[in-house]
Amino acid sequence: MDLGLKGKVAIVTGASRGIGRSIAHELAKSGCEVVLAARDASALESLAAEIRNGLGRRALVQAAELREPDAAARIVAATVAELGAVDIVVNNAGATKRGDFFTLTDADFHDGFALKFYSAVRFTRAAWPYLKGRGGSIVNIVGVGGRQGSAQFTIGGSVNAALLNFTKAMADRGVEDGVRVNGINPGWIETDRLKTRLAARAKAEGLPEEEIRRRSLAELGVKRFGDPGEIAQLACFLVSGAAAYIHGALIDIDGGETRYL
Repeated sequence: MDLGLKGKVAIVTGASRGIGRSIAHELAKSGCEVVLAARDASALESLAAEIRNGLGRRALVQAAELREPDAAARIVAATVAELGAVDIVVNNAGATKRGDFFTLTDADFHDGFALKFYSAVRFTRAAWPYLKGRGGSIVNIVGVGGRQGSAQFTIGGSVNAALLNFTKAMADRGVEDGVRVNGINPGWIETDRLKTRLAARAKAEGLPEEEIRRRSLAELGVKRFGDPGEIAQLACFLVSGAAAYIHGALIDIDGGETRYL
């Protein structure tokens, strides 16, 4: 299916691995020129080479600490200078610390908000004038943990809930300005981060990793973990003209884990 994305310019944060990497690759595959933002310059350069050589699309590497207040504005300015426009922003960067609330510090909470929430806020602010002029689109990669409380996910749940609200608020503004804003809530997706969590649990409980995987799936009530490519395909659809009437949506993609309204 041709999504009509050829020649569009897309910024993807957290593009060095996992979901972000898959989204950037899928956007390039769909015809976008992509801007790859994250800290790991080596991983970004590897992806950029793959996109340029394998897909024939332009890929601009922006290695930066996205917690820095001016990082978003610098990357948006570099994008416009190099590629001439901004049509799409995918705010994907950000991981938050898990654990017992009473072992987490103020600094842990500040760090969680600094990367995932404030990065999305700043990229939205910096890119909005360009998106407004071109009928652009923003997709925020949030997470199902923002919909319910969990004792081990007090930081991430709070950050995600804030980002869900922010997505709705900017969608409200976007009606006036002609910018579509949507959010995706992934469930448990087969990334390196998930594999590390499962391995840590297996070690702590003294069980084989396959048993931990089985127990985790049973606890979640799903048949399997998700694939990053499935998130990427949804993101590409949401920023395309095929989804022109989808606006302010918060879409769960979690294999059925989320069972409430």
